[in-house]
Amino acid sequence: MATAAIPYITFEGNTREALNFYQSIFGGKVEVTTYGDFQVPDVPPETVMHAALTTDEFAIYGTDGSLGVDLGDPTRIRIALVGDDLDALTTSFDALAEDGKVTMALAPQQWGATYGEVVDKYGISWMFNISDGAA
Repeated sequence: MATAAIPYITFEGNTREALNFYQSIFGGKVEVTTYGDFQVPDVPPETVMHAALTTDEFAIYGTDGSLGVDLGDPTRIRIALVGDDLDALTTSFDALAEDGKVTMALAPQQWGATYGEVVDKYGISWMFNISDGAA
């Protein structure tokens, strides 16, 4: 699998509605995972943890986000790098972290991927989701 850069948008609690709207325009498939799917405590179970609109040409990811996120925050829109080359993507993560800030260290996650977040020296937020290549 090649690496892809995908916009990741934090919506105002209406991620499912927004991605269904985009689907009505662009086609493709919408998939939604809620906090309830992972039994995350203290979050309403219907809150969208991650959603994806995938078309033949591109993808858009979204979330209802962490409750209380400031939608003026620069992390409202992030660039998600997804792929399965752990070494190459770790090198990219580390390079973006130079003179930047790691906000979540790369580590294995409950959904089976290695995940981390970094804000680069220009204030751009990056998310890394590295699968094991078995999918």
